[in-house]
Amino acid sequence: MGLQKIFLTRFTVSLIPARFGPRVAPLFSYLVLCGCLSALAQESGRGPSPAVEEAATTLSAGRILADTRFLSSDLLEGRAPATRGDLLARQYVAARMEAAGLKPGAADGSFFQRVPLLTVRTDPGATLTVRRKGAVEHLRFGPDFVAFPGLQQTAATLDDAELVFVGYGIIAPEEQWDDFKDTDLRGKVLLFLNNDPDNGDSSFFGGKARLFYGRWTYKFAVAAERGAAGAFIIHTTPSAGYGWNVVESSWGSKRSEPERNQGSPGVPVKGWTSSEATGRILRLAGHGMDELSARAQRRDFRPVPLGVTVSTALTSTVRRLETANVLGLLPGSDDALRREAVIVTAHIDHLGIGRPVKGDSIYNGALDNAAGVASMLELARAFAALPVAPRRSLLFIGVAAEESGLIGSGYYADNPTFPPGAIAANINIDGINIFGPTRDIVVVGRGRSTLDAAFTRAAARQGRVVRGDPFPEQGSFYRSDQFSFARIGVPSVAPDGGTEYVGRPQTFAREMVQHYIDEHYHQPSDEIDTAWNLTGAVQDLALTLAAVAEIADAPSMPAWNPGDEFEAVRRKALRDAGSRR
Repeated sequence: MGLQKIFLTRFTVSLIPARFGPRVAPLFSYLVLCGCLSALAQESGRGPSPAVEEAATTLSAGRILADTRFLSSDLLEGRAPATRGDLLARQYVAARMEAAGLKPGAADGSFFQRVPLLTVRTDPGATLTVRRKGAVEHLRFGPDFVAFPGLQQTAATLDDAELVFVGYGIIAPEEQWDDFKDTDLRGKVLLFLNNDPDNGDSSFFGGKARLFYGRWTYKFAVAAERGAAGAFIIHTTPSAGYGWNVVESSWGSKRSEPERNQGSPGVPVKGWTSSEATGRILRLAGHGMDELSARAQRRDFRPVPLGVTVSTALTSTVRRLETANVLGLLPGSDDALRREAVIVTAHIDHLGIGRPVKGDSIYNGALDNAAGVASMLELARAFAALPVAPRRSLLFIGVAAEESGLIGSGYYADNPTFPPGAIAANINIDGINIFGPTRDIVVVGRGRSTLDAAFTRAAARQGRVVRGDPFPEQGSFYRSDQFSFARIGVPSVAPDGGTEYVGRPQTFAREMVQHYIDEHYHQPSDEIDTAWNLTGAVQDLALTLAAVAEIADAPSMPAWNPGDEFEAVRRKALRDAGSRR
């Protein structure tokens, strides 16, 4: 998943009697957390309908926990794309959608939108050899580097290819920035810094916030356009937001990928190098990381030939397989607006079976993202039980292969069942709050679109406030499925847990996030914990229910804020679909 929102702990919340645990009665929980929703709604003048208020009281921590328990069980073997566990998970999600009262949402009249992909399994015995004159460094696959064939072939080699440091590898005309300066890099191996430049100016490359320029997808694409023979991104924990162990588990010997268009440019070898291994490479080259990084912060930066060559031989098994998105539709109640949709997504997949850690090789993905799927199902059930559906249609999608690079949501974006200009919004659920009630809620994507208003009003009715991403340097907006919808113009957000926990110190949320990243993110230990308390998840889901209802019933379509990077593509999508703004 993209890394966001996820809080793991071994404590319990003091507000609720301990004997209730995570299965606390939903009505009691909701009333304690939210107060009298109806009275606050009357004050705002724009509150949810009585039916939506009633639906919020039926949201169940018990159902969320039960669905999470099944989806993250060892039986499903970590739900890697196109595996038996993935198939079981998809069938389960479709059955739960049907039981809730949703209709099949795929174009063929079923619940399943087929998603083709490739699995590429690379022999982990490969080495990366770096030479300078008579000196040699041998890097090991796994501890020092990971790599895979970028052209999806069974063999990929580098044979004494020149290594060139390209800084951040960014071309951004709006920032008057070009790291390449028309340098001929054909046949070279490019070494990239992770993230994007930061000179301390909040208006410079988004300040602390990571932009798409900082993502690995952008860097590999730029390397392909320049005809590079290879591309490696330097991992550091501060620039990635997680340790090298996550790179090993996420980018190890087996990957799922969309099948590439053979006419499009590609990079024969793509990968990452650890900070320690990169230091060895640079010392061999006679450079230091601090020196090169400082040069890369300047507009006058030019690519730096390092005077070393790299060699490797990757052997891979490539298989064409298939997974699927699971689509459940609640048709809108308005004859005209039902042709438009609000889409709610949560990714079904995780990492499957991988490198054992403390004797456990099943990467269960309980919080990432079995819990998100369970919450989406609970939201779907609540909407389907309304006496009258919202005016716009609601489409719930359990998306495939998010962990492999947003493959399922990307496939839907390229093959949508509603035209992009008829999709009012995407609300993506990737992880939930498992630690109890908060005074605020984080909405990743806040400040980018008019969706803010619906979430702000829903939060105010709970006596809470909406905040933006507290970790903007991690680029969360571009790391999960909301980005696939944003790139086709759809205003998108990802509701998250809060940062101010009731009865906890101010530093608590950040500490718990870091604990999760260090110990559990993309590791076999991402499992249900007996200390989970889902009262906060119910609180957040009630807020999301009210916001989605408002968006689905609003007379006008949401829009990106003026100047946002997705505003132009939205305008085109609206023109193409003939939709109103």
